[in-house]
Amino acid sequence: MRTLLVTGGAGFIGSNFIRHMLIAHADVRVVNLDKLTYAGNLSNLKDIEDDPRYTFVRGDISDRSLVNRLLRDEDVHSILNFAAESHVDRSVLDASPFVTTNIGGTLALLDAAREHGVHRFVQISTDEVYGSLDSEGVFHEESPISPNNPYAATKAAAELLCRAYYRTYGVPVIITRSSNNYGPYQFPEKLIPLMIRNALGGKPLPIYGEGKQVRDWLHVKDNCLAIDLVRERGEGGSVYNIGGSCEKENIEVVERICSILESTMVKEVAASSDHLSPHDLIEFIDDPRGAAHDFRYALDSSRIRESLGWSPTIGFADGLKSTVAWYRTHREWTENVISGEYQEYYEKVYG
Repeated sequence: MRTLLVTGGAGFIGSNFIRHMLIAHADVRVVNLDKLTYAGNLSNLKDIEDDPRYTFVRGDISDRSLVNRLLRDEDVHSILNFAAESHVDRSVLDASPFVTTNIGGTLALLDAAREHGVHRFVQISTDEVYGSLDSEGVFHEESPISPNNPYAATKAAAELLCRAYYRTYGVPVIITRSSNNYGPYQFPEKLIPLMIRNALGGKPLPIYGEGKQVRDWLHVKDNCLAIDLVRERGEGGSVYNIGGSCEKENIEVVERICSILESTMVKEVAASSDHLSPHDLIEFIDDPRGAAHDFRYALDSSRIRESLGWSPTIGFADGLKSTVAWYRTHREWTENVISGEYQEYYEKVYG
């Protein structure tokens, strides 16, 4: 049985990935190393916490002694590094935690992987390292990286460290760059869960500018499938784009959420708001990111489609509908993961 060290496994994508691995692979055990910052929540994995093939360890990926002990004692075969500070708006407010975790933490993991001879190191990155596109074109794996905000810059720096450790020391690193993920267990500071939660509570739906920013949307389950394929059959030293080929303007996404809620006659909205429709809650606000807010992302995923046979399985219409339904039926989860710190942050960003 092979042991995987999954860092940041109590977060959104990490928790979905751990659940996928335990269901899809009987010969895999998972050690989940997570610091449990505001976006990490053990309730994300409550349904598998008693699985004998699952172990949780609370700790920081920057803690070198802890990481080395885990690799030695658990006989770790592969590392999948999901751990990261991940929200652009937070990086604009304070970049320091992003540098510490996203760069320093990745370096600590790479050094440990080199020392203990792990067989695979998968670095989970983002399409934001490429920077912004105009209305045409797509990013290929060979496109130059040109990050425009502190979050993206730290993810790009982590990637460069991974590349250097592969070239210099032969650490078997592979990098995945995915487009915007959505689905269950996503912390409600991100666009889709934030809009769902606010609409259900009759609160304003704040949209930057005119909402014309374009993102490529990918259901988290499809991303987990792709990462699993890369882990198993990806080529060392390579980068794999994982895109949904599903470009939507932010305003369209929000309007779709409102339509889904309206069509399902969500009583919570009408009961808690003076507005007759969730659409009436939409408010356009100034963008605090300024030039740091990229206009459009779009990925060419030909490499992973052709070499590993991956393609998305969940269409956006169905995926968004099921996501809205999940947050409607998990209101308690949403409220439990939101702390006083989050409310303070929300006021800073959205006023």
